[in-house]
Amino acid sequence: MQSFRLDSPRMLAVDISGDAVRASTGSMVAYTGQVQFKNAGMGGGDGFMAGLKRRATGESLPLMTCSGSGTVWFAKDAMDVILVELAGDTLKAESEQLLALSDKLTTDVTFAGVRGMSSGQGLFTTSVTGYGTVALLSAGGPPIALEVSPQFPLVVDKDAFVASRGQLNQTVVTDVSWRNLIGESSGEAFSLRFDGQGVVYIQPEER
Repeated sequence: MQSFRLDSPRMLAVDISGDAVRASTGSMVAYTGQVQFKNAGMGGGDGFMAGLKRRATGESLPLMTCSGSGTVWFAKDAMDVILVELAGDTLKAESEQLLALSDKLTTDVTFAGVRGMSSGQGLFTTSVTGYGTVALLSAGGPPIALEVSPQFPLVVDKDAFVASRGQLNQTVVTDVSWRNLIGESSGEAFSLRFDGQGVVYIQPEER
């Protein structure tokens, strides 16, 4: 089976032994051994119907499948990497924040609850479910994991959101930011609110 590890805060290494791992297309920076690379398809490796769903929603997930035996190193735009272990639960993430995932995990497109906003960012998100490891990307430095509880809901900037897991309900909060006050806003200002029990990962730099 695959073994994920961080050789540095911005470099992911995956040991492959007769199996496969899926990773963001173009993120391979080095490899050793007998490893084959192929396009995972428009469904990100989860089949034709998954590809149609992604095309219809605009939530693209360009992945490649790396199989064989050896070690592959992955990195992207000098972004920090965090590893999240799933044990039958679901992680919801922005597709561009996914660096790599165990091939046994399944992905799907999930409505993120922001329909009707002028910006399409975050309209749909990618869900990853099953048993395995997910490598997430964070711009501007290491990501921060924030706890959410019924007593303490959390509101985050949509462009800082990386991923969430747990029993969380995501809704939209319209707001006024400093961009609106100085006239530099490019559209409607809104944030993401999370209620329930779980964890939300954010990055220290907006997309």
